[in-house]
Amino acid sequence: MEAGGVHRLSDPADGRPLLLAVDPDPDALARITAELRRYERDYRVACIPSVEAALGQLEGLQEEGGRVALVLAARGQGGLLGEELLARVGSLHPLAKRGLLIDFGAWGDEETTTVIRAAMAQGHIDYYVLKPWNEPDELFHRTVSELLHEWRRANAEGRRELTVVADRWSPRGYQLRNLLARNGVPHAFHASDSEEGRRILEECGCPGSADPVVVGPDGRVFHDPTIEELATHAYRVPTALGEDDGEYDVAIVGAGPAGLAAAVYASSEGLRAIVVERESIGGQAGSSARIRNYLGFPRGLTGGELATRAYQQAWVFGTTFLLMREVTGLTPGGEAHVLEVGDERIRARSVVLASGVTWRTLGIPSLERFHGRGLFYGYSAADALAFEGGRAFVIGAGNSGGQAAAHLSLYAERVTIVCRREHITDTMSRYLIEEIGAAGVDVRQSTQIVAAEGEERLERVTLRHASGAEETVAADAVFALIGAEPHTEWLPDAIERDERGFVLTGGGEHMFETSAPGVFAIGDVRAGSVKRVASAVGEGSVVIHQVHRHLESLRPAPRR
Repeated sequence: MEAGGVHRLSDPADGRPLLLAVDPDPDALARITAELRRYERDYRVACIPSVEAALGQLEGLQEEGGRVALVLAARGQGGLLGEELLARVGSLHPLAKRGLLIDFGAWGDEETTTVIRAAMAQGHIDYYVLKPWNEPDELFHRTVSELLHEWRRANAEGRRELTVVADRWSPRGYQLRNLLARNGVPHAFHASDSEEGRRILEECGCPGSADPVVVGPDGRVFHDPTIEELATHAYRVPTALGEDDGEYDVAIVGAGPAGLAAAVYASSEGLRAIVVERESIGGQAGSSARIRNYLGFPRGLTGGELATRAYQQAWVFGTTFLLMREVTGLTPGGEAHVLEVGDERIRARSVVLASGVTWRTLGIPSLERFHGRGLFYGYSAADALAFEGGRAFVIGAGNSGGQAAAHLSLYAERVTIVCRREHITDTMSRYLIEEIGAAGVDVRQSTQIVAAEGEERLERVTLRHASGAEETVAADAVFALIGAEPHTEWLPDAIERDERGFVLTGGGEHMFETSAPGVFAIGDVRAGSVKRVASAVGEGSVVIHQVHRHLESLRPAPRR
């Protein structure tokens, strides 16, 4: 532990990542120093009073390639201010978490409030951190621990619960990594030609493997596993019905925010519920790199984390989950509906359709051939690591595109948003526009990608502007997050849809009921829905009230 003076923050012999705290107030620094001692086993902790000295040494640490996990800085008075240091840290060590240290009650100071809001909007800090007062100060530790947890999940070294080793540009390897990321499964990825990747393959007895290899928490090795094998054996989620599964009160198709909310409310209110999900929990929202406007999470959270929490909540209440399985048919009935899942059948007295939507494909042949090797539909935080120092393009001017661009900017040398619209303000929230602006993201409005080139992977794209002029530029990745297409072709004719395939509701007794009694639709798959996570969650809670009323109508009337 270092405190009270200027010390070298780097130590070639010490491989621990750095946790740095800066506060010119000697009393506050002493309390911070005492509290941070508990992290010394895993982090090299340094507490110093000088903001200027900290900046100089962080610059030196960048040149040496040192890792920085977390920087906490108080505002101070005069000279270089703490918020200015943290803004500079974003350029020097973009992966480091950053917190502005403030005294209890400082949010009542107008100047401090303005600084916090501006720094958050511009992406210069992750959040403010209350200086410790008691010993131990668990509120201080909760914030610090959450920041370190987020940093560690995004910057894992060596092995994790699951470790994936694959060619960096392998479409199959990307599919497995993306699946794990979207399901919130902690994992590490190593390129098969990296030093660590080669070492792991040697230990697994498969040196030079051309196929992806996954190492489980118990050391079990999976060679190019199928999605079902990965789910069932590597991180152990249910992909088959149990022998004692009978009739359910409600079957929910889809585990996005709407479906998960419905599951939580159904099970918590005593209904026997099952959720069937064909891909990953969270749906499109599960790929959001950072959602900052969801109620109750002032620091924001990833879509994957939100989905994982909701999944665990529903599971604790008793919801049955059937993951990596696709519903292929539905036969509506009076007393019970039948869902077809492969060779299995699920009987349920009510059904909630919450299957969401999928990203619209671009349909550019020269670009589509790089699918998984430079072209990606959707985005997860795990995607960014492969493009550190590269040039990435995001197609889409909605919040999902803004969130992806903001996160990518921490890794890629250059990030560009490409959108056909003339004004990005028409579709993106103000806080995201400010954040991508502060991050230096280039926004090309009235522009589209029309062609792509490369050998083994994507190397260049051609942009066409509204004027008709074209230019070809270097590109390592294109993330497409545009449009929405419902997956409803498997539904029977008895369930009415609009011309685009979205399910029509409200024709029966209940707001979310479809044209088939006892079958409801919520979230993005419903015609006319608001495409927001909070709205989907709201619909998931409300629909269960309507399910209850439907189930009551099935009961025989009491005898007089």
